[in-house]
Amino acid sequence: MSQQFKHLNPNAAGIDIGSESHFVAIPEGRDSAIVREFSCFTGDLNRLADWLVQCGITTVAMESTGVYWIPIFEILESRGLEVKLVNARHVKNVPGRKTDVEDCQWLQQLHSYGLLSGAFRPAEQICVLRAFLRQRSTLVQYASAHVQHMQKALTQMNLLLHNVVSDITGVTGMKIILAVLAGERNPQKLAALRNCRCNNSEASIAKSLVGNYRKEHLFSLRQAVELFQFYQDKITECDREIEHLLAQFDAKTVASAAVKKKSKPRKGEPCFDVAGQLFRMTGVNLLRIDGISSLTALQVIAEIGVDMNRWPSSKHFASWLGLCPGNKISGGKRLSGKTRLCANKAATALRMAAQSLYHAKCALGAYYRRQKARLGAPKAITAVAHKLAKLIYNMLKYGNEYVDAGQDYYEKLYQAKVIQSLRKRARDLGFELTENSSKNNTLQVVT
Repeated sequence: MSQQFKHLNPNAAGIDIGSESHFVAIPEGRDSAIVREFSCFTGDLNRLADWLVQCGITTVAMESTGVYWIPIFEILESRGLEVKLVNARHVKNVPGRKTDVEDCQWLQQLHSYGLLSGAFRPAEQICVLRAFLRQRSTLVQYASAHVQHMQKALTQMNLLLHNVVSDITGVTGMKIILAVLAGERNPQKLAALRNCRCNNSEASIAKSLVGNYRKEHLFSLRQAVELFQFYQDKITECDREIEHLLAQFDAKTVASAAVKKKSKPRKGEPCFDVAGQLFRMTGVNLLRIDGISSLTALQVIAEIGVDMNRWPSSKHFASWLGLCPGNKISGGKRLSGKTRLCANKAATALRMAAQSLYHAKCALGAYYRRQKARLGAPKAITAVAHKLAKLIYNMLKYGNEYVDAGQDYYEKLYQAKVIQSLRKRARDLGFELTENSSKNNTLQVVT
């Protein structure tokens, strides 16, 4: 290989990351030992960085799964080294023995020839925002688990609250649950706590609140409610940190009346003006896109950042998200068009946004419904998420504003495509398709 390829990175090193120690390989002639092992303690990581700088290393490639790479990545980056985290799936060792020593040498060799590409990592400020958003998502998951515990305890007492309220953690549900924990057992008094916007009557709610109030089930309910409220407080605390961090980003425009502030955020959304902060950061209103909520837009920005120059085009961006059809071809024959598996959290947020468009009376909603009828829900969701990704890319990179063409426009455009296809099919069969002047919107075949 050394005779066929040219060294593009002569000052490259390779690191095989481990949970207890890291193996580091450098080019030959830089030190008496070209492979060394360092423990994962902070002092050892600093000695590792000093050794690489002393040996004249300027770029490092590391392979890792999990989060063990983060401390050494940050230390090496602070020393001015170019650090690339490579995907373990893309780095295959040569056949034969597989050891940590051989892994780090193989990484160093591949990186010296320029055959490795680093994983995407946004700017440092975006990384901090991403960490806060991921922590918030974790807290939401923990809180949702305790909602299930609350519902289980209610069901064990035969309090069928979930049958008469859409959300037991809503205004009506929480008032009734807190009253039960306070000692109230009268179904009529509990039903009187219903909110005026509740669809079910007091009689229906009272009927569902006749149960068996056993001590052990009440104990489980109390603990589940306390834990749920605890995580809600932590989510609110996390929202304050996110708001403070967003205010520190450089502004592309001054937030104005172009983004209307909601009087009250929807359930599950951060408790501050996310839309105004994102508009100030990006210069565009991503919430104009159908299906994109303030939380979805914030999650996507926290994963990709605001610099779209990392991707040459919107097609490259959608492919990086894993929202494009596969391209598995062999011998001139397409073997599969299945979308590749991807754990990208921005793609997950876009898929959730696409799924919410099923009842939307807009062009994207009409497109989703038609694709779902033709391909099924999973492929339709991916197709709509692909469109959302391209819209976000064009808005962030070029500053384009999104304008919904409307459901009727999409239906007319689809009808025109169908008619054009029918005309072509008729010509291929020796017929001519003409419009019937006697009846509106009808076509007839002329031989």
